[in-house]
Amino acid sequence: MYLFPRQLLVKHFWTPKQQVDFLDIYHSLRKQAHSEVIAYLERASTLVSDERLRWHLTDLGIKVRNGTHPTAHDILPLRECFSTHPLGLNQLQAVQMRALSRAVLLTPHLPSPLLRWRLKSLTTEIHQLDRALAKLGIGQLTAQEVKSACYLRGLNSTHIADDRCRTWLGEWLQISCSLKEAELSLLLHSVVLLSTNYLETRR
Repeated sequence: MYLFPRQLLVKHFWTPKQQVDFLDIYHSLRKQAHSEVIAYLERASTLVSDERLRWHLTDLGIKVRNGTHPTAHDILPLRECFSTHPLGLNQLQAVQMRALSRAVLLTPHLPSPLLRWRLKSLTTEIHQLDRALAKLGIGQLTAQEVKSACYLRGLNSTHIADDRCRTWLGEWLQISCSLKEAELSLLLHSVVLLSTNYLETRR
């Protein structure tokens, strides 16, 4: 436990410095999947039948790849793309589910049905937490609770100021609370879309 505290000790036993260092390590692991997730979105855009949605999805992928941070107004119009083929949770290909699993720190080394079930379960849980959090209000959370909430949703909040974290979390909740259950694949992809280029996270 002394030699391998990250692997053998739960977070509560980490020192403050270890908490920052280890959270950076975990985020670097999930960040490795970001480009793969974006690349798949760009490929999937060619399968979208609606020309307007196809252009919007392609444009979103290009913007994120070029370093632009998308807003809720950029993301929410694409809900329809993520409720059915090719990007609905029930239609995702195995390669994309493995990339998304790495992006949310789930093991990708499982059969496709189990990967899909775990991704659905996690996304549904976060969506339910988001609705409760929206009712409570972000202002009721402490600075550490806000940072933990952001980190769970894909943002490496350890190096971001409290007000910036609250702004990001508010944007996340705006998206999450607008989605129906059938559209939760968009929330899962937002883990990557909203965190890749946000302020100090571009390191």
